[in-house]
Amino acid sequence: MDKCKHIGRLRLAQDHSILNPQKWHCMDCNTTESVWACLSCSHVACGRYIEEHALKHFQESSHPVALEVNELYVFCYLCDDYVLNDNTTGDLKLLRSTLSAIKSQNYECTTRSGRTLRSMGTSDDSYLSHGGAQALLRNEDRMFTALWHRRRAFLGKIFRSWFELTPTGKKILEEERCREEAEERRDKARKRRQERKRELKAEMEKMPPRKSSRLQNQIRMSSDTPPCLQKTSHNMESVAELKKKYTSDEVRLKKISDSPIKRRPTVTPGVTGLRNLGNTCYMNSILQVLSHLLIFRECFLKLDLNQTQELLATATNGKTRSSSKHLSIAASTLCVNESQEKVKGSSSVRRPSLSSGLSGGASKSRNMELIQPREPSSKHISLCHELHTLFQVMWSGKWALVSPFAMLHSVWRLIPAFRGYAQQDAQEFLCELLDKVQQELETTGTRYPALIPASQRKLIKQVLNVVNNIFHGQLLSQVTCLACDNKSNTIEPFWDLSLEFPERYHCNGKEMSTQYPCLLTEMLAKFTETEALEGKIYACDQCNTKRRKFSSKPVILTEAQKQLMVCRLPQVLRLHLKRFRWSGRNHREKIGVHVNFDQMLNMEPYCCRESLKSLLPDCFIYDLSAVVMHHGKGFGSGHYTAYCYNSEGGFWVHCNDSKLNMCTMEEVCKAQAYILFYSQRLTQANGRGKMPCPSTAESQQPAELADCSTDNSSSQSKAS
Repeated sequence: MDKCKHIGRLRLAQDHSILNPQKWHCMDCNTTESVWACLSCSHVACGRYIEEHALKHFQESSHPVALEVNELYVFCYLCDDYVLNDNTTGDLKLLRSTLSAIKSQNYECTTRSGRTLRSMGTSDDSYLSHGGAQALLRNEDRMFTALWHRRRAFLGKIFRSWFELTPTGKKILEEERCREEAEERRDKARKRRQERKRELKAEMEKMPPRKSSRLQNQIRMSSDTPPCLQKTSHNMESVAELKKKYTSDEVRLKKISDSPIKRRPTVTPGVTGLRNLGNTCYMNSILQVLSHLLIFRECFLKLDLNQTQELLATATNGKTRSSSKHLSIAASTLCVNESQEKVKGSSSVRRPSLSSGLSGGASKSRNMELIQPREPSSKHISLCHELHTLFQVMWSGKWALVSPFAMLHSVWRLIPAFRGYAQQDAQEFLCELLDKVQQELETTGTRYPALIPASQRKLIKQVLNVVNNIFHGQLLSQVTCLACDNKSNTIEPFWDLSLEFPERYHCNGKEMSTQYPCLLTEMLAKFTETEALEGKIYACDQCNTKRRKFSSKPVILTEAQKQLMVCRLPQVLRLHLKRFRWSGRNHREKIGVHVNFDQMLNMEPYCCRESLKSLLPDCFIYDLSAVVMHHGKGFGSGHYTAYCYNSEGGFWVHCNDSKLNMCTMEEVCKAQAYILFYSQRLTQANGRGKMPCPSTAESQQPAELADCSTDNSSSQSKAS
């Protein structure tokens, strides 16, 4: 702000905290990051991106102006902006120059001999002329320091000798000796295991590869093969060699895994952090939520479009004009190549130490981080393939941190709106990502269906059905004519519900926003409440029945009211809280009020009772699965994190890019939610509603209970 009216004359006391660098830390949490000093009193606190203690001080004391002691920024809480102007006496400029001088100077210190050594910045000319006196002081200080260390060593030796003679000292010495012996035994056992591993590896390398009898018969018959069939037999031999090599590698890995030094997973499955690659917190939070949705994750763990797109690309280039037998050979060769790459990749990964913990997130060891290549992992850019690869890594239990470069570059190429490192909205990214995944599945399933195996086509169809139906629900838009009481019903599909805050929470006062929280049920009630249409704008069909279609008489317009109700419940309910609203022409501000939400949500009061009267009561009950939060005050800035429920471990985890921490349900409910994900309880408690594994239950529909709300409603694909 160029002209802040709250910058008055600054009168700082001599013992003010801002003039003492030793006090440049938060008085409440003792942090040294983003430290703000109040210019009205001696209080020092942390900024809003740490613990917001400076903001709390302003709310308690009404001191509006504070200065950041490291970067020398001045901020006014009443204006809610940075201060660029100065007062008439130039106090801010003088204070900044004073702080710069304080940070650059050397301080006076007292030596162990009792003398005082002054710094170069504070000494006068007469003192600087006595170079010999300074050297003498330094020599005396070294002597007193040496005497102090010698006396300390003697006292320590005396006290240790005395302590060893006491009963407590003897007990402690015995415990230390036992610990040293146990550590020595563990070291010997570790060395024996490493030696045994080296011996097994040497034996595996010396073992000659085994040839199957079928391959030997093919080699003997190759000499009698006519020249016209040499090419086909050569292709079969290459496929057999690849299978043999893959089988031998698999046997070798299996033997090593079955050895006594078999390694356990080093992290809990799913507790894997995603590194922030430059304002990519919006992508990381959404990917964490999608990976923790059981139905969504299981589908993409089974489906990999890499092989299918290879076949389609070959067909597009005109390389597959042979018989179906040659197509099957190419497909099998591709499968073997892909499996061989996976085996090689698994054999070249890092070997974590047995002492690694079971908690994910940012690890001290770089060996626990997987850095994806800068380009997508497949020749053909595919979001489905990147989701499959990323979910496999995150739920393998082997990596604590992933740098998703391939996923980011695939998003940049397929969704140009998110290209670059600018701030983005998590809700918009989720909608665009699901749109592109749906389009990719539809395009892959309809192009050249004869080239894709039947099992792969069926799997693609099932995954597409899940992507279309997991968030899909239906709304009943009912308009009632106030003149004749006629009701007009329209069915509208939805994939998320955007809930607005009531008008009383739109105020700019920070005290109101922090004092009175909003209820999620209140926002749902506002979404489904009856709304009166302004004026006579509704053309009722019943009121205009007597009027002919081509009559010159004007259409009868009446007053009406409108209401939205849920008539088909989705498997996963997405609730988008509209925290950003327009204030002014080109400015969007955030509604920072806290929303109270519970772990369980009953949707029955917000549904159309006539359409859903045949449902069981548990169909209306939803359990909280994930929460996406937005930290910050503005639309174009801030940070995204997510709370996700880990179904494998049965606990909640806070996903903050590369940092993952376990948390309680109470911490989740205190979050400033932006997007809420609720899962239908019947699909979790009843086996009929759970998504069957595509490899074991291909004949079943993956979301048979998601359609339990209406028996005759057809699934609709999501419009982009």
